[in-house]
Amino acid sequence: MRKWAVAAIAVLLLLSGCSNKKAVKEPVQKLKEVTKVEKKGEMKNQYPYYFPLSGKGSQTNTDGRAIAVMINNHPLARPQSGLNKADIIYEILAEGDITRFLAVFQSEKPTNIGPVRSARKYYMELAKGLDALLIHHGESPEAQEMLEQGYINDLDGMVYDGTLFQRASFRKAPHNSYITYGNILKGVKLKKYSMDQTPAAFAFMSEEDSKKITGKEAGSVMISYTSSHISDSTFEFDPTLSKYKRFSSGGEQTIDLETKEPILIDNIFIVEAVHKIVDSGGHRSIDLESGGRGYLLQMGKVNEVEWKNENGRIVPVKNGKVVPFVQGKTWVNVVPTNPGLGKSVSFNVKK
Repeated sequence: MRKWAVAAIAVLLLLSGCSNKKAVKEPVQKLKEVTKVEKKGEMKNQYPYYFPLSGKGSQTNTDGRAIAVMINNHPLARPQSGLNKADIIYEILAEGDITRFLAVFQSEKPTNIGPVRSARKYYMELAKGLDALLIHHGESPEAQEMLEQGYINDLDGMVYDGTLFQRASFRKAPHNSYITYGNILKGVKLKKYSMDQTPAAFAFMSEEDSKKITGKEAGSVMISYTSSHISDSTFEFDPTLSKYKRFSSGGEQTIDLETKEPILIDNIFIVEAVHKIVDSGGHRSIDLESGGRGYLLQMGKVNEVEWKNENGRIVPVKNGKVVPFVQGKTWVNVVPTNPGLGKSVSFNVKK
């Protein structure tokens, strides 16, 4: 009887062990399935932070105020310094036939920036729409009045010439005013400005969606601002890089002065706005409020869009909805409604 009892207990223990193994095996399989799902989710959201003006992801916090710098585009000011680090560059006519750039930096900090030139009302409006700190060397009478009324935080080379702003010996005034990012921070401290105003984010598509962009083939586009063609520019799409390269009139490629790196762009946004000459000095009034026609070039394709002013920012829209940018750098060209997009812009299919 004792032998039979021991045998019975052994059988019961064996059956119990088998049952437990089956019970454990099924939850392990389910756990593996959950783990796979979590990994897929991590791939879709690789970064905890995103830069508001470029859409690029980051492992570290992306908060911080944008800096908008007035950059000289006279032929004697080329090549410029720092443009390769800008998230957005606005190109607009100043006086005469020469355009100027408003280069906006937030995700990257250039060492040296310039040549710096004077501000105008419409450039200031764009900087204000991004809550940016404005860097300039002088201003028009209208812009001066706005600054005196506290329209925007700024650092002016007319005030800090030779201190925060330095004159380069290899160029002649007014094409030789430069400022370092370090000196900008010194000016911020001096003026007790806050650098906490992170700009509102533009709409950006995912990298997967950017590969599915449709539209008309546009391997290159030429933009002509005036009949003199001195400020003409051409953007050519490089399919190996999936980015645009920029060339000034005469075929000179836009590069960084110090590093010789080419300016590479992901979005070319061309908008049409009303321009008016307002005084004997040739200063212009440009309507950046009313919206109008535009073109958006991305990944070698072009689409006709509209543009609107959304809280001070120029954004592309189609069928009433904002069109997202490709993640990366954006160049915005503002051309006059007269002669308009039809005569100012021409496309070519890059073979």
